[in-house]
Amino acid sequence: MRFQYVLSEIGQGLRRNVTMVVAVVLVTFVSLTFVGAAALLQMQIGKLQDDWYGKVEVSVFLCPQGSTEAGCSSGAATQQQIDALSALMKSPTVAPLVEKVQFESTAEAFKEFQARYPDGYNGTQLTKDDMQASFRIKLKDPSQYQVVADVVTGRPGVEYVQDERRIFDSLFLALNRASYLSAGLAAVMLLAAVLLTTTTIRLSAMSRRRETGIMRLVGASNWFVHLPFMLEGAFSALLGACLAIGGLWLAVKYLVDDWLARSVTWAPYVTERDVLTIAPVLLAVAVVLAAVASVLTLRRYTRV
Repeated sequence: MRFQYVLSEIGQGLRRNVTMVVAVVLVTFVSLTFVGAAALLQMQIGKLQDDWYGKVEVSVFLCPQGSTEAGCSSGAATQQQIDALSALMKSPTVAPLVEKVQFESTAEAFKEFQARYPDGYNGTQLTKDDMQASFRIKLKDPSQYQVVADVVTGRPGVEYVQDERRIFDSLFLALNRASYLSAGLAAVMLLAAVLLTTTTIRLSAMSRRRETGIMRLVGASNWFVHLPFMLEGAFSALLGACLAIGGLWLAVKYLVDDWLARSVTWAPYVTERDVLTIAPVLLAVAVVLAAVASVLTLRRYTRV
């Protein structure tokens, strides 16, 4: 009987404030869509970092003829210096950090250049003597670049050390800033959703002050009086969360999986499974949103 009464009160509250309920659903939908988009963007950044950082290499470029760097005072790197560097790669300091080391001679570098730029680079034809020999080092953990760089930099025959990760740093910085912007907008929208849900619950409570007063006179507990209003807010917030989850799922399905992933195949992307992974978080945020709105409202507007 009590359960039927609670359901009846919820239905009446939703019918009386249908416009405000729709507004709460829409604001919750938009705000949680921003929250989900920020979470998916962070997951996308993580996937790109794991994939791209795992492929990049540390390049140790050896001295070419005529270099003015400190380690190149004796001219182009000699075979003795190359052998010393090869031995260094196998030393106890460097070897545990290295997955693979490949030496590229000037002849091999020139051959690769010709294959990549058969008509020359920007109209300039380079020769074998213009090429640099180098060591290509693939690390087990790309974050350990600085350890290897410190050991190799300044060695005889080494002109400079390049970490290819830096190529992607500006890209990831831009993506992270976009993620933070999305999170900031989500926070503003969540605040708007809390305020609008609070207003909806307040209007519903004020329109039924006579009923709640009678319920208190006959001995109804605070919990029983508050429950219909709390469930109204929770229903609106959860409906908005479900719409947000559905919208994100459709966006990932049709914009990412069916379009972007087929057009640009060299990068990993978030999938529908990732949307389902964050779905419980969005539902939990919706419940917390409704709970906060209820706490802010019911203590004041359901008093006799």
